[in-house]
Amino acid sequence: MSTAQETVEYAAEEAPRLRWAEHAPEVYKAMIRLDSAARQGLDPTLYELVKIRASQLNHCAFCLDMHTKDALAAGESVERIVQLSAWQESRHFYTEKELAAIELTEAVTVLTDGFVPDDVYDRAAKHFEEEELARLVAAITVINAWNRFGVTFRMTPGHYQPGQHK
Repeated sequence: MSTAQETVEYAAEEAPRLRWAEHAPEVYKAMIRLDSAARQGLDPTLYELVKIRASQLNHCAFCLDMHTKDALAAGESVERIVQLSAWQESRHFYTEKELAAIELTEAVTVLTDGFVPDDVYDRAAKHFEEEELARLVAAITVINAWNRFGVTFRMTPGHYQPGQHK
């Protein structure tokens, strides 16, 4: 006989394949420095939206866990985070500048055509000063690198606390 208070049993948590930062500490430290340099001068909310969108595209559960928690802790709304995966149908949740950054994030992350389209780049260039645009592309590049580590080594999501790696 089952009760209303049945216990839900979730799938077992998988351990990471490799704790890469322990085995390549200089690479990890260099990534931290690169991430910190790229973040300077960028709006923190925009920065997290870009990291979340790239991580969605790259299927990096660890980075999604981290950046959604950091975004929420920074005051971002659940609604905007949830709608990010369908931003083209949910444009009214974002500013034109944010939309340009999200679109550029997709173009830089998914290089299946081998280039970033001129119209996408030009839209971003209209909303960002050159230094800010350079840092935005650096931030997009950095999260894509983090995603590759996270996905390759199957880093385990769910344990990150906001601000833990800042």
